[in-house]
Amino acid sequence: MFDTTSPPDLIVDLSAFGSPELRAANPSDIDLQRAQGSGRIVLSGSEKGTSIIDVFQRFPIRIMFPRVDGCAIKEAVLVNTAGGIAGGDQFETAVTALTNASITVTSQAAEKVYRALSQPAHIATKLKVCEGAKLAWLPQETITFNCARLNRETEIELSSGAELLALEWLVLGRLAHGEEMLGGHITDSWRVRKDGRLIWADTFRATDEMFPYLRGKALLSNCKAIATLIYFGPHLERRLEFLRDIAPSLECHCAATSVGGLIVVRLAAEVPSDLRLALRSFLQQFGRELGSDPFRVPKMWLC
Repeated sequence: MFDTTSPPDLIVDLSAFGSPELRAANPSDIDLQRAQGSGRIVLSGSEKGTSIIDVFQRFPIRIMFPRVDGCAIKEAVLVNTAGGIAGGDQFETAVTALTNASITVTSQAAEKVYRALSQPAHIATKLKVCEGAKLAWLPQETITFNCARLNRETEIELSSGAELLALEWLVLGRLAHGEEMLGGHITDSWRVRKDGRLIWADTFRATDEMFPYLRGKALLSNCKAIATLIYFGPHLERRLEFLRDIAPSLECHCAATSVGGLIVVRLAAEVPSDLRLALRSFLQQFGRELGSDPFRVPKMWLC
């Protein structure tokens, strides 16, 4: 028989759970002020060029349209005025390129995802490219601090006759500070639909117990910076061969394949600056193949 009588020093007052005093001793991201930012851009095109149909922005996201080559609407720049992303934050960005619109969308600087206490940050990107439109989604890198928690979802809707170049890239840890990502949570997923039908789905996921294994040669080896880039448009076979021809010149790990009517390019480097240089070279060379605007190195990347 077990004695189920608890001595006085083991009695727990359940009413204490949820009290301000206990939450202070066991802090969580949900107890802190969180950011819920969103931005939306809708653009159309005509013989006079691309024009803005709708812009919506909610703090801390801001959207700028700097002049490029003397033209008013060639590049849109997303700005996170909070200076970074913390656990529990939620950010959503939507870009719609209507018929004949042409736009490059980038970010002002690298995004930083800070160490989280318990809750992941959520980043949702929704891109829609209509027939005859051209969209280049080319944000700068996302840097995840050690023990950061991030769920990022990129959803893309394509119409026949559209053209898209979309990039997302991650830097695991602040290497300039000697930091290595030893724990945390990252889920980075893509879903691409053409004319309403899912044509490609992809997810990168790493959790606390996985990070030590990422060093394996079958996974990331010693690479701390990784990127996925997709292209949808005409002449896929010719452009796939072009990308494979230029891959050795990029001075990083690079491979390209065709799947579901898309070209998918993977890039990885041990040093983040090497990946940035490789991506700039990629965009310079591939942009010329595509006829440049909007598929070029964004102006903000050069600042």
